[in-house]
Amino acid sequence: MEFGSNRRHLTAWFSILLLMGLAVKPVYGQGDWPSWGHDAGNQRHSPLTQINAENVSTLVPVWRYNMVKRGVASKRAQSTPLMVNGVLYLSFPYYRVVALQPETGEVIWEFTAPGDWNSEEHQKHWTGSSMRGLAYWPGEGAIPPQIVLGTEEGELISLNAKTGIPNPKFGNNGTVNLKTPDVMNGFPNLHYGIGSGVKIYKHLVFTPVHNADEAGVKGPAGDTRAWDLRTGEHVWSFHSVPHAGEFGNETWHDDSWRNATGANTWSFFAIDEERGILYMPLGSAQNDFYGMDRRGDNLFANSIVALDAMTGKRLWHFQAIHHDLWDQDMPAAPVLFDVVKDGKTIPAVSAITKYPLLFIFNRVTGEPIYGIEERPVPEGTVPGEYYSPTQPFPVKPPPLGRVGFTTDDIATLTPEHTAACRKLFESYDGGRNRGPYSPPSLEGTMMFAHPGGGIEFTGATFDPSLGYYIVNNTDGGYISALERIEEGDTGIYVGPKESPVLYNHIWKSATVDGWPCWKTPWSTITAVDVNTGEFAWQIPFGSVEGTPPGIKTGDTRANFGGPTSTAGGIFFIGATTDQRFRAFETKTGRELWSIKTEQRINANPITYMGTDGNQYVSVVANTVLLTYALPGTRKDKAETTSTPQTIIWNGVYTDSQAKMGQRVYQQVCTQCHLDDLSGAERATILIGKPFLSRWNNLSLSDMVSTIRDTMPPGAAGSLSDEETTNLTAYLLHKNKVPSGDTELSANRDDLLNIIITQGNQQQLHRPKGSN
Repeated sequence: MEFGSNRRHLTAWFSILLLMGLAVKPVYGQGDWPSWGHDAGNQRHSPLTQINAENVSTLVPVWRYNMVKRGVASKRAQSTPLMVNGVLYLSFPYYRVVALQPETGEVIWEFTAPGDWNSEEHQKHWTGSSMRGLAYWPGEGAIPPQIVLGTEEGELISLNAKTGIPNPKFGNNGTVNLKTPDVMNGFPNLHYGIGSGVKIYKHLVFTPVHNADEAGVKGPAGDTRAWDLRTGEHVWSFHSVPHAGEFGNETWHDDSWRNATGANTWSFFAIDEERGILYMPLGSAQNDFYGMDRRGDNLFANSIVALDAMTGKRLWHFQAIHHDLWDQDMPAAPVLFDVVKDGKTIPAVSAITKYPLLFIFNRVTGEPIYGIEERPVPEGTVPGEYYSPTQPFPVKPPPLGRVGFTTDDIATLTPEHTAACRKLFESYDGGRNRGPYSPPSLEGTMMFAHPGGGIEFTGATFDPSLGYYIVNNTDGGYISALERIEEGDTGIYVGPKESPVLYNHIWKSATVDGWPCWKTPWSTITAVDVNTGEFAWQIPFGSVEGTPPGIKTGDTRANFGGPTSTAGGIFFIGATTDQRFRAFETKTGRELWSIKTEQRINANPITYMGTDGNQYVSVVANTVLLTYALPGTRKDKAETTSTPQTIIWNGVYTDSQAKMGQRVYQQVCTQCHLDDLSGAERATILIGKPFLSRWNNLSLSDMVSTIRDTMPPGAAGSLSDEETTNLTAYLLHKNKVPSGDTELSANRDDLLNIIITQGNQQQLHRPKGSN
């Protein structure tokens, strides 16, 4: 662990910087949202106040943009739009970008990267993944403003922001091939691409990388690289796995650094534009769950690294996890802010792991502001494995969620659930968790946090007026087991032949009837006062249908989709499985507003000022972009209907529709959801209480549009309206919802007035025009 080995070099470096003058930051309107994190330091905080704590409860939907086109490949999106100079820019899977009118959602231009995205080859693996963000460059000289994006195909693309046409002066007619020999390491067939957004400083663009999750220890490099936006030329590379003679190389024993993969920034960078410092949050080295073939601490995996943005020179670093065996990464973008401590203002940067531990540093020197302790952690028993004897823990703030487990932590929701959970853990010797960083085992160990978080890439917001760092977290536990792969093994994942996997990692559920076996709350939102290092508040986040009344359980999975705050004293967030979009009071965590959305939100919202002088809030919900504003913003603000409402139990489909829907299901759904609709933990369950609970109080329009816009994976939108409604009828039939004499209509207005309830005794009267 190192905080400032380059201290003398830093002093000289900053002296030169001061003589040259501080960097000039681009100037944008205060109502814009010009980068993924709003600003270069990722505070995700807007100065707008038109929507505030007093009136947010009156927000209404004003327009929606559907990303799905019939016959065009589609996947669920996790995208955050940009809003710059009166234009809204949105990216989504299969390398599609649109420019929209921010007040109406009308399309200005569209771009799709060349490729046969409907082919079988491009439906595999990560191809066409989430396209989580874009970057805006204001241009230079004769070069007009650009929209810049990376692809999971290993391409960097620059588009004219006004027209959507590729910049002919950038690379090869607007595209730079990132799969160069220096990073592919002799593994041309292994995965290398970009799943998150690039970052821009002056005329340089910095590329993160998503590399070879499918591999063993060897594969493409996780290096961060800089490119010249004016030409597409490569400027510098930072070796995330140090080469021979470089600092940190000794942390890879027995020359295991050679061609090592992982150790990549797969998330988002931060930049101190005044000082010209780039901050990189790096993930774990491969393989994620064992490391006997990469013995040592493995710098710079699981580290935050500060670089001179113009040269790529390392200034300081901190490794949050030594020799990661848990896939705990640094998933979220660093956030830049000031800390006021002992009467002094300290420029700070945050680094957070999935675990979830929050570290706060002086962003110039790398010194921890609240102290860090190396504490002993349990050693495992996997033959030949290397175990770090200690791991770093911040003195403050405390962990944001659960980091260990004993049988005293078993949930106590109902006697039946508690008994079933105890029986589950008896088969694993009580869970075999011996505290923080208990390692995987051959027998199975209860682990926190889940490799999906904990904390996730959508990260935090920061309110500078309060000094609050606000982030959502899920206490996701699971049973982690390793299975040795022997030569000739089939039926289990063995990895690519170029980089085989030594152990198969087995994930086992630690839930009973959909409820986790550990105590609530299962998900939280926490506000950390960075000026004290203490929690300002922490609240349960979301709920679980059917749990005992009066218990604030929090959601079972509410960490994909982060918060966005405003100077109006509020923050917005989606993320929960109940498909609600919420607003909270920033100072107290008090919920002020929520609305049911047609699909789940797994992305960060933005807020902006339209050219009409009205403030809007936009957020991606899987395959649609939803936008809200105060009442009266637009005359056509909500779709309304005067048709009487009914519920699904009143015979809303026919038997013949259900029979035709069964054929559709067998053709496109059984591979993932199985014949019995159970999903067997590899896909969403489509039968019984969990299914109806998910859709309770939503309309059939919500269900039909989700099926149409997201299914089947890789070919969303390929089902006809008739096939979609027939499939819906079959799902109702299998869930013992009675048929009737009237066919289920594909008309959206008709579907909006058929409400899904868990029992035929319930009747819901929803406000007209509700979403």
